[in-house]
Amino acid sequence: MTTIETATLPVPGAELYYEVRGHGPVLLISQSGEGDARRTDELVQRLEDEFTVVTYDRRGLSRSTIHDPSRPVTMATHADDAHRLLAAVTSAPAHMLGCSMGAVIGLHLAVEHPGQLDTLIAHEPVAPWLLAASDRAAHLRELEHCQQVFRAEGWQAALAPMARTLGINPAGQDVEPGVRLPSITAERAANFGYFLGHDFTAVREDRLDVAALRRSTVRTIPAAGHTTPPYVFDRKCAAELARLLATDVAVFAGGHNGNMTHPGAYATRVRALITGDQAA
Repeated sequence: MTTIETATLPVPGAELYYEVRGHGPVLLISQSGEGDARRTDELVQRLEDEFTVVTYDRRGLSRSTIHDPSRPVTMATHADDAHRLLAAVTSAPAHMLGCSMGAVIGLHLAVEHPGQLDTLIAHEPVAPWLLAASDRAAHLRELEHCQQVFRAEGWQAALAPMARTLGINPAGQDVEPGVRLPSITAERAANFGYFLGHDFTAVREDRLDVAALRRSTVRTIPAAGHTTPPYVFDRKCAAELARLLATDVAVFAGGHNGNMTHPGAYATRVRALITGDQAA
């Protein structure tokens, strides 16, 4: 079993917890939603023979702390954290798998620190700024509704509207044989609370220069899950990113959380996209 190296990185206003395992080129995984460094252990185990896999707790989640929790967090702050983390672990351009919110962090890096990334796989980025005005307004209202439910009734009540917004069917998720989805622990529940209360606002208020993104030297690959409906927010964002970059959407097994439900197929797809071996 591969040794997991753990460390803490001081960043402005916070301390970031991160883990490193495996060998080979650096692959940073920036998780979705409430996901922390250990959210997709089964996926990481399938990648660590080929990559030095770096995972981390975003500020506010699990073992990463914030000096002043009353201060609002922005996507630019999250992107600066990822920039500092990459600088701490490698001086060479790294690969990055960004999922949902993590994909938006990767898009910021592609614009603001393009020299740090070689390939970015942006799986279902939650980026309202990618959408046309009418779609953007409609989906911003969906995100705002999720937060309203959270503030009125708590994180558990907000899971249902959030799942609808992202095209997740919790009762009908298929999984690879032998895969068991993680239970909701007290730590994960707290992460859901932080995500819904703070990071949803960061997503709603985010902006990025799409012209600068189009010019970025980073090889950015828009991606989406096979079962994510084409009409939901995150799938539309993936399609718009592909249109902006004049490329296709790379389809992955599973849906929005395919990195958890289909770690084997997901890892195979990640390897193929990074190496360019589309026959894999």
